[in-house]
Amino acid sequence: MTSQATQSNQDSFLRVPSVLERMGISRSYWWQGVKDGRFPQGIKLSARVTVWRASEIDALIARLGK
Repeated sequence: MTSQATQSNQDSFLRVPSVLERMGISRSYWWQGVKDGRFPQGIKLSARVTVWRASEIDALIARLGK
C-alpha cells in the first residue's frame, strides 16, 4: 500500500473548539446535542479529552444542511 493510500484511509480528529467553529454553535448547545443524541458521541482519549472524527462532523453538517 502506498503512503498516499494510507493517508486517505486515516481520519483526522477534532476537539470541541474545532467542532464548534465548523458547526457555528455554542459549547453548551453542542454538549446538549451530544447528550440528547442529536450529535455523535465523541471518542474519549482521557478523562478531560474528547475528540470526534472529522468525517462524522462533515457528514453531520451535510445532513443538517449547513
